[in-house]
Amino acid sequence: MQSLVSPEWLAAALDQPNLIVLDATRHLPGANRDAAAEFADSHIRGARYFDLAQLVDETSSVPMACPRPEQLSELLAQSGVSQDDTIIFYCDSAVKTSARAWFLCRENGLRNVAILDGGLAKWKADGHPMESGEPKVTPTTPMDLSSQGRIRFKQDMLANIEQATEQVLDARDQGRFAGNTVDNVHGQPTGHIPGSLNLPFPQLFQPDGTYRSTDDLRDIFAKAGIDLEMPVTTTCGSGVTASALLFAMHMIGKDDTALYDGSWLDWGSDPTTPNAVEPNENGKAG
Repeated sequence: MQSLVSPEWLAAALDQPNLIVLDATRHLPGANRDAAAEFADSHIRGARYFDLAQLVDETSSVPMACPRPEQLSELLAQSGVSQDDTIIFYCDSAVKTSARAWFLCRENGLRNVAILDGGLAKWKADGHPMESGEPKVTPTTPMDLSSQGRIRFKQDMLANIEQATEQVLDARDQGRFAGNTVDNVHGQPTGHIPGSLNLPFPQLFQPDGTYRSTDDLRDIFAKAGIDLEMPVTTTCGSGVTASALLFAMHMIGKDDTALYDGSWLDWGSDPTTPNAVEPNENGKAG
């Protein structure tokens, strides 16, 4: 199936059997917004709330670690999703959390998964049906999911500095990547993994929040220095906006990609990892 669907497509398909619409909105703490309460107040007709906050592996030493397969399977079952269902994720988050939900499903072997282009904002702007309240959901049997090997850890990233077998692409803003600004998002020292490239994730989107065309995306990745013939691992602050890079590469047919689990929260919080910075406008680093 197509991985990116328009509001018009979804509006026409809402009543199809085996189509499940999940609101995967999650906000940064500083946004002071309650995603679950906002869902109850207003959501796409027939949608169910998919609580991404539950999908963190609390047994891992990695901050904000990707969930274990059984965690994802359990939340999908609670959301009434079965093996043969098609999932459409959407969000109303500035950090595009629907891409995180999409990647977690793909990494665990699910293929009938798509994102609503433009999210809730575009859906509402186009005048499509909304409703309020908590939907009645019949839980299903958890699926047997397993990792597809698209997660990287700190030891992988350290080895890659020397081996350079994978390109590393950072989705954070240029200031945090360069080490020239304070990190007001996660409170970490700023800078980047040596050898990594920078593509701030907002560049992937048009002003209305929809993804840019595949031709534009190819140009954007090329301008960031990415060779699309070589594997890419993405990183960001905690592994959320890096997923938007992964989805955009998927749109242009590139799936030899991976996510650095924990991303800068994992790397920047470790004083033993190397930190690269770039000169600021005064010619000084940091």
